[in-house]
Amino acid sequence: MKRVVQYLATLVLALGLGMAQDVRQTTLIYGGDWSDLITLDPQVSYEFSGGLITDNLYETLVKFEGTDLSNLKPGLAESWKVERGANAWTITFNLRKGVKFSSGNELTAKDVVYTFERALALKGPGSFLFTDIAALQPGATKAVSDYVVQVSLPKTSSPSTFLSILTFNIGGIVDSAEVQKNAKGNDYGKEWLTDHSAGSGPFRLVRWDRGSQVLLEANPNARNKPKLQRIIMREIKEATVLRTALESGEIDIAEGLTPEAVKALSGNPRFKILRADSLRLNYLGMNVKEGSPFANLKVREAVRYAINQDELVNGLVQGNGTKIQTIIPKGLLGYNPATPYKFDPARAKKLLAEAGYPNGLEFELLVSTGICGGGVPCADIAAKLQSDFAKAGLKANVKAIANAEVLRTYRAQNHQMVLAGWSPDFPDPDGNATPMADFAAKSLAWRNVWNNPTASKLANQASLETDPNKRAALYKLLTELVLREGPYAILYQPAVPIGMSAQVQGFVRSAIGTVRFENISKGQP
Repeated sequence: MKRVVQYLATLVLALGLGMAQDVRQTTLIYGGDWSDLITLDPQVSYEFSGGLITDNLYETLVKFEGTDLSNLKPGLAESWKVERGANAWTITFNLRKGVKFSSGNELTAKDVVYTFERALALKGPGSFLFTDIAALQPGATKAVSDYVVQVSLPKTSSPSTFLSILTFNIGGIVDSAEVQKNAKGNDYGKEWLTDHSAGSGPFRLVRWDRGSQVLLEANPNARNKPKLQRIIMREIKEATVLRTALESGEIDIAEGLTPEAVKALSGNPRFKILRADSLRLNYLGMNVKEGSPFANLKVREAVRYAINQDELVNGLVQGNGTKIQTIIPKGLLGYNPATPYKFDPARAKKLLAEAGYPNGLEFELLVSTGICGGGVPCADIAAKLQSDFAKAGLKANVKAIANAEVLRTYRAQNHQMVLAGWSPDFPDPDGNATPMADFAAKSLAWRNVWNNPTASKLANQASLETDPNKRAALYKLLTELVLREGPYAILYQPAVPIGMSAQVQGFVRSAIGTVRFENISKGQP
């Protein structure tokens, strides 16, 4: 351990003073706001940064490649077969032979079984993907042989959805022997995997300095050999610092640049600009629990009329986002382009008066201190909303805290209004519909204490419907219901502005935020 710490100290020092050229050319420094990082345990992590990193530490049975989110490709499973029985679906996975974890242990069917059972037992923030959406039960995953795994799902589940879920980090296969060796009691190694790794991915975790950086190194046992030796995820929350770090060469990639920075760097041959597609939605969540002013439908409607969405998207975000008011993002089946709410402060005031607030309403708006979708500081978006709200008699007291704390508060249902972002965990409309409409899923509808049986029923029906036309019709009903009655005010669907050194080659970011680090290389300076 001392050698590792000493090596890291030398590396970090070298980064500040100008490391040796050969080392620098095999190191990628990726800057961004990673302040939502809570854990690097693949079965527990449910945050953007955690998913980005764990996707490079662990492999999944199936995967999507590049920007193609429609066609599943083999991962750890060379092939798979779906069969429908009288009472259940059976999915049989044929595993690759000779795959090794970073520990040197061979990956076999027992590791797959352990991983899926672990995900169910830990009951992490993303466990509902297995339990509620796929209806996966303990004991339903079995090792037929060392290299064959069978999973049984109820006939009411969608095997297609389950396969898509497996591409998310909850499906990252862990080294069962290594994890159990480091387990404490019955925690399935949860504490240890918070800041250690036990995967077969192209990289392994060396160190996580909270609030500063995460260091990954090439996994010597990886079957997909990376082109670079190490990745450093440098946490930079301030937009100006992020831009300066890129321009000075301190970092190679900057995720979350402001629109102004993108414009300034676009004409410089030293850099490349990418506006990556996104399935993310930036939105306001309103807590509608009993006694809250937002429990009143008219108050929620007033909020929607009090947002100058056109100025927000075209002005502050400078076009790095799409205007949207419904809960399924553009690019997925079920997207509803309806935008009935226009900026109308007078109408908002009238609705507030009808709701019992003739003198206006004061509340707390919880926001992150980091950067929001589209590369705009969350504080700037909050200030814009605060200004718009004031014209309609809504006084928002902005409280800015670290994103990890925002998430903890939000998940505990302790907010009044929160500025948040959401991306589906798999490229299917159910990745938004169930979390945002079904209270029983204990996700976004639950966090905002919105329990609407009709919305829940529509979300469940649509998730199981196999006919695309019928499914789209169900989502139209659902999106219109949530648009009018839900606890959300959808602000925009952001693009992700990314700046990078012209040396960086092979960088591809999918619309669900995955980046395959093993495909990235650096040319000569």
